[in-house]
Amino acid sequence: MQLTFLGTSSMVPTKERNQTAVFLSYGSEGILFDCGEGTQRQFKIAGIPLNKVTKILLSHWHGDHVLGLPGLMQTLSSTDYNGTLEIYGPIGTKKRIESMFQAFVFDKRLDFRVKEAKQGVFFDGMDFQLEAYPLEHGIETLGFRFIEKDKRKVDMKKARKLGIPEGPLIGRLQQGTSIEYNGKKIKPEDVTEMEKGKIIAYVTDTVLCDGCYKTADNADLLICEATYASKLVDKSEEYGHLTARHAGQLANKANAKQLVLIHFSARYKNTQEIEEDARNVFDNIICAKDFMRIEL
Repeated sequence: MQLTFLGTSSMVPTKERNQTAVFLSYGSEGILFDCGEGTQRQFKIAGIPLNKVTKILLSHWHGDHVLGLPGLMQTLSSTDYNGTLEIYGPIGTKKRIESMFQAFVFDKRLDFRVKEAKQGVFFDGMDFQLEAYPLEHGIETLGFRFIEKDKRKVDMKKARKLGIPEGPLIGRLQQGTSIEYNGKKIKPEDVTEMEKGKIIAYVTDTVLCDGCYKTADNADLLICEATYASKLVDKSEEYGHLTARHAGQLANKANAKQLVLIHFSARYKNTQEIEEDARNVFDNIICAKDFMRIEL
């Protein structure tokens, strides 16, 4: 599981920071959180093939979170992209994407499916599920949770001690099924243990609200906007954003393990003030940079 931060600025990009986009690589899945202007070029600089994207989660339809979408889809439509691109967003996403295809002229050869996510689980797969919760930003906005399902992990030392060979028998135990070997019944719990799945939360463009806490609850990694430092709290409230201190308070109250800050106003030449502001209330903090990677 690897996160790549493709864009960490807010509305206005800078020389060092592109508009918002975060890519999660998980097995055969590639989940893109938002798609700011220039995101496909960020993929190329990062060395990540565009065809790795399988799902796009759009938090809301302000331009700095979606202006890269038509370009990315146009490029995918001209490649040998296999499968169906899944696009999830708040209420109104289907209509906006239809309008997008009316505004731009390019082949619609790309197979894609659009779903408007409502509160709670909107995707439930074999290895993970995705949840959405409403945020408060003046337009329909969602926070997203990626929840990896618990996995049964085989202790190969215990398995070898019982003489169990690698192969189908190990696979059955890993799936939670008892086996018989050398006349002895072996239960999954004899040689396996449950490994708790990771939770990644994504909160951007909102004021503190109930949906923030539901999204961030017990996250192993909380990715959260910190558009302003607390000195500009009035501006943050006016435009429906969180300060760095707000992000730290959210992480603290939601019992998140680590906080990664993104979506910085272009007024900040560096993130020192942002980091210090958040660290006053929460210690385990990273201010993201474009192309930063985190392994979980």
